[in-house]
Amino acid sequence: MKYISIVFLFFISSVLSAQNFENIWTDYFSYVSIKSISQGDDKIYAASENAVFTYDLSTNEIETISSVQGLSGELISTIHYSAENNLLVIGYENGLIEIVIEGEENILTVVDILDKQTIPPNRKRINHFNEYNGKLYIAAQFGISVYDLELLEFGDTYFIGDLGSQINITQTTVSGPHIFASSSNGGVRRANVDDDNLIDYEQWITLGNGNFKGVQALGEQVYVATDNNQILLFTSGVGFSNVANFSASIVDFNSFNDLLTITTTNNIQAYGLGFVLQASVNSLPDFEYVLQSGYSFNNNFYLGTTKVGMLEVPFGSMQANQILPDGPILNTPFAIDASPGQLWVAFGEVDIDFNPFFPNGQLSKRGISNLKEGAWTNISYDEIVDQVGKDATDLVQVAIDPNDVNTVYMTSYGKGLLKVVDQAPTVLYDESNTNNQLEITIAPNGDVEGIRLYGMDFDQQGNLWTVQSRRDEGLIKVTPNGQFQAIDVSSVTDGETESALSDVSISREGYVFFGATDSGMVGYNPTNNQFNVISKNAGSGNLPDNNVRSVTIDNNNRLWIGSLQGLRVLFNTSSFFEENANTDAQAIIILEDGVPQELLFEQSITDIEVDGSNNKWIATATSGVFYLSSNGQETLLRFTKENSPLPSNNVRDITIDSFTGVVYFATSNGLVAYNGTATAPRDNLENVYAFPNPVRPGFSGNVTIDGLTARANVKITDIEGNLVFEETSEGGSVLWDTTAFGRYRVASGVYLVLITTEDALETKISKIMVIR
Repeated sequence: MKYISIVFLFFISSVLSAQNFENIWTDYFSYVSIKSISQGDDKIYAASENAVFTYDLSTNEIETISSVQGLSGELISTIHYSAENNLLVIGYENGLIEIVIEGEENILTVVDILDKQTIPPNRKRINHFNEYNGKLYIAAQFGISVYDLELLEFGDTYFIGDLGSQINITQTTVSGPHIFASSSNGGVRRANVDDDNLIDYEQWITLGNGNFKGVQALGEQVYVATDNNQILLFTSGVGFSNVANFSASIVDFNSFNDLLTITTTNNIQAYGLGFVLQASVNSLPDFEYVLQSGYSFNNNFYLGTTKVGMLEVPFGSMQANQILPDGPILNTPFAIDASPGQLWVAFGEVDIDFNPFFPNGQLSKRGISNLKEGAWTNISYDEIVDQVGKDATDLVQVAIDPNDVNTVYMTSYGKGLLKVVDQAPTVLYDESNTNNQLEITIAPNGDVEGIRLYGMDFDQQGNLWTVQSRRDEGLIKVTPNGQFQAIDVSSVTDGETESALSDVSISREGYVFFGATDSGMVGYNPTNNQFNVISKNAGSGNLPDNNVRSVTIDNNNRLWIGSLQGLRVLFNTSSFFEENANTDAQAIIILEDGVPQELLFEQSITDIEVDGSNNKWIATATSGVFYLSSNGQETLLRFTKENSPLPSNNVRDITIDSFTGVVYFATSNGLVAYNGTATAPRDNLENVYAFPNPVRPGFSGNVTIDGLTARANVKITDIEGNLVFEETSEGGSVLWDTTAFGRYRVASGVYLVLITTEDALETKISKIMVIR
């Protein structure tokens, strides 16, 4: 009895409420890969990799639910809609459960399984939900847990393997007085569903050994799906008998309204009572697909594919209706770049050592995506190959031409430089069309490494500068008319043995700065072909690490350097090439609880971006995003997956729409955007405005004064002329916290905003109404 008591106390229900962020964040998830499907309330519910959408069967309207609405952003394994309780239950690969309750704004987060330390992390996956008499039977890799859908709390947990061990339960079903459980490593087991002692493993009898993908009741009969893709009928007193064999792998197995749906990778079939085939789909003329989930409802199939979303096919038809929310091509963005009104996304990938090969030895063959005027255009890998006539693998960085925003360049870490014009891939530059300025490299062991281009930046003359790893001529200049020039960097770094060259940024003088993974940070002066390099040791650069991942010039011409182990700032870039100049980069020292600390100490920094106010957005590989003041002394915001819609703390890239201030984050689990307020400076004061205006009771944020020129003076006075705020803009906007120089909140009334350009040739007066 002591063992049973311990299991009974296994879970103490822990339900948290996840915040809705729709007012300040936007999600851009991909819904092409449908992992699980459910239905209820005249809607179809479809789960993609880390978000969900609903399809209204009456109106055909599509609505999405993602991390912006409060989901975790983790990888979804299964979903279930409870029509009786009007709630959607979402299960995850890591054991997390989330509950979306109809009519409620916030999402409930159930962390009992996720946080339970007695279950190994690799045994927490939620495999299947089965609702019976108000209880949800959760089939998981460790066993079965019971959840009360009305009380929203856990009941018992059953470890039903031999001697009470944990086994991977793939599905459960209830038929007659019995509950059945299939296991991938423990056969099929059965118990009395109303037995109060189901936590005792001895109450579960083994009906058959073997490995099983699922168990479902159809009428009064029970069917199981085996790992070798057979369907067996279980008959009490007789055992199992074979009723069907499938040549393709069974990927989904479910029963609803006297229909048993069996989905394989290439077909879906619905069987009625007595295992009589009702309908099937073996191919669709308009779609090439691989299935991973399926559902039958109301004489329609709903096919969950790996790449084309969800397909609705009426029984007896070969015509499909594609149901797919607008979004990018994948949920694994690696690089992004924005210009006013548009965003480009690349999905190629390298690991921390700049190795482009996946564990299976393959390169990433992925397309690209473009968001423009609120709509997505997706270009598949095959379309790129067809249009340029070459293999364009591993597209790892993006740069929009500032002089022609309809022209975009993407570096390939293996194949060269892709040029896209008006959303159409036009040419892939490689050794064949650049007079060998781009050159295929061969590793010492004889492996072909290809043309490994990475970071890019444009100078003020419209030249594109990029870096090529694994060769001495590692710096590449591309002129506006398409002429390539390769520049030898071997005087500062051994290009052929350097693991990789990384990011590129260009100063206002035209100096080209780029990172290296072994040598530190390199600078190049094109006017006299002069190089300089700084590295880890004090006196030779004072970098925290020689593995430099990101370099960015800010609005004050200071160079921010992000490495694998921290942050540095080079305050005087103009003297970088002068003899005997002090080129040591400086750490940012902040006070934390009165103790001096190095900002972002030992953080792995993946990207640094500068907004219109000269503030810094810094992405990290493990700790989310930091938003710093212009000098780095103040952390203005900190976003992680725990306190924001970031679907992962691994943030790979950041870009900013300079006109709107929107900040885009590419994470390892998807793309989201924060509605920032710092915009680029305007040419004049014609479009100055303040928001919110009026400031209504209860508002506790900042008022943004936008549409400013660079270094405009902004004064705010009350109606009697008393000054309450003054600041010089560093970009196109300033923020006012509605206080009088931070001392007290201003009273209700009309406040005048007096704006003067830096040269005092233009002025503007605006008004803000404050209502307390």
